[in-house]
Amino acid sequence: MALTLDSSAITHGIQLAVAPVFLLTAVSGMIGAVAGRLARIIDRARVVEDRARASTEPEFLARAYKELADLRLRGRLANGCIALLTFCAFLIGITIILLFLGETTNFQSNRLAVAGFLAGVASFLLALVCFLTETLLATRLLDFHMLQNEVEHKR
Repeated sequence: MALTLDSSAITHGIQLAVAPVFLLTAVSGMIGAVAGRLARIIDRARVVEDRARASTEPEFLARAYKELADLRLRGRLANGCIALLTFCAFLIGITIILLFLGETTNFQSNRLAVAGFLAGVASFLLALVCFLTETLLATRLLDFHMLQNEVEHKR
């Protein structure tokens, strides 16, 4: 595998390798957003656990255990999303390396680069499904009992 010092090949290699970097930018933004959601899920779980430990009311404890189970599911979805996004970033990084090596050396990496890029995009799409599922679950879990009670009292 000889390194080509042809400046036009190197320039073209950099141009090819830069395109997937935009996907890496999207992935890093998504990781930040999901990590923030995961932090809020953990914080909420700690609050619910502390309140449940201090309570002896059976109705409240049942609601607390239900909420903790829901928070556990949301946390697992967020962790899965972060894992998929990390795997996506890894695959895109490998793709960038393969594209650059394919342009600057005799190494035939086109098929590997295409496979890596498509696997990275598939991983990103699966991460988006996890993210959507987690946000839909969070919305579904909103407790509007106080609002419903207020509406019923006004009737």
